[in-house]
Amino acid sequence: MSPSFFEIVQLANGDYALRRVDDDESDPLVRISFSQEARDMMEDRDMNVAKAMIAAGIEAAGDISHDIDWDEDDYEPADIKASRTLH
Repeated sequence: MSPSFFEIVQLANGDYALRRVDDDESDPLVRISFSQEARDMMEDRDMNVAKAMIAAGIEAAGDISHDIDWDEDDYEPADIKASRTLH
């Protein structure tokens, strides 16, 4: 499998997105949307914040991927828990 290259782009609606460089057609892998209040607080640093958020997400996914048993045979629908907010 050939390596994929990714880019962070600003979408027409102002959201930021992570997508494959060679794929303009499909949905982005990640999309970050800031409220106007958040944009005002960041004082034009929203792109830097979006980059940091995406980098942190990629790092976290790499860290936990070693701890996850990806064997789908062990998946049970009862394993799904209600969503919650983590701080």
